[in-house]
Amino acid sequence: MKFKAEIDVMPLEALLDPQGKAVTNSMPTIGLPEITGVRVGRHVRLFVDAPSKDVATEKVELACKKLLSNQIMESYSYTVEEA
Repeated sequence: MKFKAEIDVMPLEALLDPQGKAVTNSMPTIGLPEITGVRVGRHVRLFVDAPSKDVATEKVELACKKLLSNQIMESYSYTVEEA
């Protein structure tokens, strides 16, 4: 079976996010001063061939831990569904 994973990787809340800070600081210049606290991360979509959703979830978890995120600086969350 084929499964689709949607993964969000974000900087840890305790760490400075220079991209988010730059975006936050630019909001007033485009007329949006009410938008604050921007954090910038990334979104990854991937497909997994696996015999079950549980196996696909294990593979996605492993990919997140070993490649897609730096666990010292980032957190991640994901969903897995049948494609």
